[in-house]
Amino acid sequence: MSAKKKNKPDIAKKYDVPDKSVAKKSAMDEKQEEKEKKEDELAASEAPLIEHLIELRQRLIFSVVAIAVLFVIFFFLADKIYLFLLGPFERAAGSNEAVRLIYTAPQEFFFTKLSVALFSAIFAAFPIVAGQLYAFIAPGLYKNERGAFLPYLIATPILFVIGAAVMFYGVLPLALSFFLSQEVNSAGGVTIEMLPRVSEYLSLIMTLLFAFGICFQLPIILTLLATIELVDSKKLKSWRKYAIVAILFVAAFLTPPDPISQLGLALPMLLLYETSIISVKIVERRRAKKEAAYKASLQ
Repeated sequence: MSAKKKNKPDIAKKYDVPDKSVAKKSAMDEKQEEKEKKEDELAASEAPLIEHLIELRQRLIFSVVAIAVLFVIFFFLADKIYLFLLGPFERAAGSNEAVRLIYTAPQEFFFTKLSVALFSAIFAAFPIVAGQLYAFIAPGLYKNERGAFLPYLIATPILFVIGAAVMFYGVLPLALSFFLSQEVNSAGGVTIEMLPRVSEYLSLIMTLLFAFGICFQLPIILTLLATIELVDSKKLKSWRKYAIVAILFVAAFLTPPDPISQLGLALPMLLLYETSIISVKIVERRRAKKEAAYKASLQ
C-alpha cells in the first residue's frame, strides 16, 4: 500500500499529469496575486483623490479667510458704503436733504451694517475666489481648454458689474421716483410720506443688484451651451418668442411690482438674448473653421 502511494507522484511526473495539490496551490496563488493587484490599484487611485481633496480644502480655506479679512475691513467702512448705496434715492428725491430713513429696532442698523460688510466682502473677494477655483481646475484641463475657459471667467464679473451699474444708475432712480410720486400732501394737513427702513432699503438694492448681475450672465451661459453643442443659433432664433415670455416672467418675479423696474430688467435681457445669438454664431464659425482645417489635414 505504501509503495503504491509513493509511486503516484512519480507516475504523474512521468506522464506529465498535473498534480491536483500543485494545481490547486497555483490557482490560489493567482487569486491572491489578482487580489493584491486590485488593492494596489485602489490604493494608487485613492492617493490622488486625497491630494485633490487636501488642495481643495486649502483653496476653500484661503477663500474664506480672504472674505473674513475683507468683512472686517468693510465693517468699519459700512457707514460710507451705505451712504453710497443711497445715491439712487438721493437722485430720485432731488437732494440729500429730502432723504430720510429710519430703523425701528435698536439693533436693526447694526445688523444692516453687518449685511453691508458681508455683501461688500463677497463682492470684492470674487476675483480671489474665482482665481482659486481656476487654479484648482486648470491642471486637469488641456491647454486649449484653459484658453477657452479663461475668457468666460474674466467676462463673468465684468458683465455682473455692468448689470449692477445699469440697475444702480438707471433703473433704481426711476423706480424710486415712481414710489416717491405716490406720496400725499393734502391741503388739510394730512401727509403720507415714504420713510423706508434701513434694512428694507438694503434688502431692495441687494435683491436688484443680484438680479441684474445674474441676468446679465445670459450671453455667457448660452455661449457655453453652444460650445458643448447643446444649443445653436437656429434654435435660439426659433425660441425667440418663448424667450420673450420667459424674460418678462423673470423680470416680474425678481423686481418690485412696478412697471419701471420690470421693463428696466426685461429690455436689457432681450438685448442680451440677441447678443447671445451673435456670440453663438461666432462659436459656430470657429468650430466650422477647425473642422474644415482638420479635414484638410487628413487629405
